[in-house]
Amino acid sequence: MNKNDIKKYIFIAVLAVAVCVITQNFHVLANLISLVLGALKPLVMGFMIAYIFNIIMNYFEKHYFPKSTSKAVTVTRRPVCLLCSFAIAIAMVILVMYIIVPEIASAFGVLYAEIPPAFTSAKDFVMGKLNEYPEIQEQISTVEFDWANIAEKGSKLLTSGLAGILSSALGIIGGLTSAVTNIVLGLIFAVYLLLRKDKLFRDGNRIRKAYFSDEFNKKSSHIFHTANETFQSFFVGQFVEAIILGSLCFIGMKILKLPFAAMSGTLVGVTAFIPIVGAFIGAGISAFIILTESPMQALIFLIFLIILQQIEGNIIYPKVVGGSVGLPSIWTLAAVTLGGGLFGIFGMILGVPLAATLYKLSFHVLEAKESELGIASPDDKKQVKLPKPKKPQKPKKVSRK
Repeated sequence: MNKNDIKKYIFIAVLAVAVCVITQNFHVLANLISLVLGALKPLVMGFMIAYIFNIIMNYFEKHYFPKSTSKAVTVTRRPVCLLCSFAIAIAMVILVMYIIVPEIASAFGVLYAEIPPAFTSAKDFVMGKLNEYPEIQEQISTVEFDWANIAEKGSKLLTSGLAGILSSALGIIGGLTSAVTNIVLGLIFAVYLLLRKDKLFRDGNRIRKAYFSDEFNKKSSHIFHTANETFQSFFVGQFVEAIILGSLCFIGMKILKLPFAAMSGTLVGVTAFIPIVGAFIGAGISAFIILTESPMQALIFLIFLIILQQIEGNIIYPKVVGGSVGLPSIWTLAAVTLGGGLFGIFGMILGVPLAATLYKLSFHVLEAKESELGIASPDDKKQVKLPKPKKPQKPKKVSRK
């Protein structure tokens, strides 16, 4: 055997041993991966925030004195555009909270006002029925209770309940503290990435050119470009689709004279950022709040939103979002289902652009292979036009002098 064969067999042996060790100690590997992901969570969150805000910031940078070569404009372009991006995001969050929170508080106020009279009427109903049937009262009066035993069990239940409430409260406080810390660190990391993105890109390109081959750099650049184009198209399309759906919901509720139109339209639009199933989540919350006003109006709202969701799912979403990412409807549904099952809401949101990226790259590979083999793709066949038959030319008349 030559040296290459020896290296190959050593690599196979090491790989086999590594697979056996990982299989036998999979729980250790899972705990290690969970620990690493937990430590990287603020950085991942910061990268996601930076990527989304970069789309907004690029728009401002294109319109912030684009033809000016002044040093003051050049120095202030990035910070000013970044501040404008964050200002718009904060203003949108405040506007959504201003519309939604008062309506939800009003609905819970109605529930708080309606529940005590409901209990009183139920109590009066039960007492009236007991007065109509004296034999039931007699049976109840003969029932004996071991109050000491009941008190002892009640005290134990109360003690365990208080301990459970205390531990739950501590867990909630710890979770909130961890979430706030991750968000703050993620925002700081996102601001750093956005302010230094040009230098980070240059350093990354230098590392790629120094340590990797031109072929690898060409393929990786193609992958990153396709992914970036797909993700940007998805986020912009999803934002536009959410605005359209929320506006249609608000207009339809105003036409049908349903209550909480502004709150329901905003809530449906915000939850529509979750592909396919998001609007139904907003519809359920809105229907519950409308239910405090009128059960019939809540039913009308559900019927209206089901019809609107069918129009949105079959007409608006494929045109606005599906067309922008180039993913068929069946694969969109599969991406949402798989992403939601693995990673929850974030998996639903990121599953569609990730699946669209893989879909595009797989077809690029297929087209390259077909071109290498000399096979014409179906799209090429559609674009090939047969030459039109030439009309026979009449013979020219020769003039005689």
